[in-house]
Amino acid sequence: MSYLPNFIFLILIIVGGGIFLRNILRIKRNINLGKAVDRSDKTALRWKQMLRIALGQSKMGSKPIAAILHLIVYVGFIIINIELLEIILDGLLGTHRLFAPYLGNLYHILIGTFEILALLVIVAVVVFWIRRNGIRIKRFWKAEMKGWPKLDADLILYFEVVLMMLFLSMNATDYLLQQQESHYIQAGSFPVSKFLRPLFEGFSFNSLLLLERSFWWAHITGILVFLNYLYYSKHLHILLAFPNTFFAKLVPNGKFEVDEHIKKEVLMMLYPDRVVSETSSAVPSKFGASDVFDLNWTQLMNAYSCTECGRCTEACPANRTGKKLSPRKIMMDTRDRLTEVGENLNKNKGVFQNDEKQLLHDYISAEELWACTSCNACVEVCPIAIDPLSIIMDMRQYLVMEQSAAPQLLNSMMSNIENNGAPWPFSNQDRLQWANEQLN
Repeated sequence: MSYLPNFIFLILIIVGGGIFLRNILRIKRNINLGKAVDRSDKTALRWKQMLRIALGQSKMGSKPIAAILHLIVYVGFIIINIELLEIILDGLLGTHRLFAPYLGNLYHILIGTFEILALLVIVAVVVFWIRRNGIRIKRFWKAEMKGWPKLDADLILYFEVVLMMLFLSMNATDYLLQQQESHYIQAGSFPVSKFLRPLFEGFSFNSLLLLERSFWWAHITGILVFLNYLYYSKHLHILLAFPNTFFAKLVPNGKFEVDEHIKKEVLMMLYPDRVVSETSSAVPSKFGASDVFDLNWTQLMNAYSCTECGRCTEACPANRTGKKLSPRKIMMDTRDRLTEVGENLNKNKGVFQNDEKQLLHDYISAEELWACTSCNACVEVCPIAIDPLSIIMDMRQYLVMEQSAAPQLLNSMMSNIENNGAPWPFSNQDRLQWANEQLN
C-alpha cells in the first residue's frame, strides 16, 4: 500500500502529459495546414531576433508598467516551476525535498528566491486584474473581447494566484512538519510562507500532514491542468512566442511580397516587345486567401500565438477613427476558424469535410479588410512579431483577383491606371495641358 501514492502520481503524470502531447500535436497539424513558406534562411539572425523579442521582451517597453508586471509574472512563473522537477521526482520516488541534501545552502537560497518571486507574481497578477476589471483599460473592452476572451483572460489570472498560493501554503505546512517529524528533513528558507504559518499552527500532526499533502497534490495537479488549459486559451503564446519570433519575417515591414505570376503579366502588358522570362512555378489555383488553407503556416502560427493584448488594435488608425477593423480580431477570427477546421479533422479521422464555411465573410468581413490603411502600425507594436497585415493583404488579393469585389473607388482607380497610366481620370495629353497651364 505504501507505493499506491507513487503509482497514482505516475498515472497522473502519464495522463496529464499524454493529453498535453496530444494537444501539441494537434496544434502542429493545424499549423501545417497552411501553405509552405521558407523561413530557414539567416539562422543566426533568427536566433538573435527570438532571443531579443521573445526572451528579452524588447517590444514590451513601450508600456513600462505592463512590461514590468509581465516580466515579473513571466520570470517568476518560469523560475518557480523549476521546482516542478523536484516535485515530480519526489512523487515518483516517494522522497521529500530530494535535492536538498545535494545542494546544501544553495537549496535554501533557491526556495527563498522562489517564494519571493511567488509573492511578486501574486502582486503583479492582482494589478493586472485591477487594470482589466477595475480601471477597465479601453483596449481590454473592445467588442471582440466579450464573452469567452474576457473570461479566459480572467481565468488565467485566477489560475496563477491559486498556483502561487498553493505553493506558499505547501511550504508553510511543510516547515511546521519539519519541526515535528524526522521524515520531513529540515531544508529550505521560507521568507514569505512564514507569514502563513499562524494559519496552521493549531493543527495536529495528522491534520498538518493532510493539509501539506493536499497542497502538494493540488499544486502538481494544477500545473498539469494549466498546461492542458493552454490548448483552449490565448495563453498558447507562453509556448509559441519563441518559434513565432524565430520564424517571423526578417524583411522591413513596409516591404510587400511580389507575386511573380502577376509581375510577369504586368511586364508583358507594359512592354509587349520585351521578352519576359518564364516563371518556373505553376500558376496557383487561387490568388489570395479566402480560408485558412490559403494562408501560409507562419500566418497560422501567428494566429495561435496572439496574446489578445490589443496593442495592435490600439495603434490601428482605422480602428481609432471608428472603422470596423481590429487587427486583434483578425488574428482571433483566424484562430477560431483554424480551431473549427481542427475539430472537423478530429471528428472525421483527419479528413476535412466541407462545412460550407470559410474565413472570409463567415468570420472576417470585406468591410474590415478594406478599412486597413496598410500602415504596418499593428505589426510594429506587436510584442511577439505577429503580422495581421499579411492576412489582410492576402484576403484583399482574393477579393480583387478572384471575385472582382474591390470597392468602386478602387476599381475606378485601377481602370484609370490601365487606361491612362495614372490613378486620375485624365489622359496623358490632358495632364500635360494642365501642367502647362499651371506653369503659365
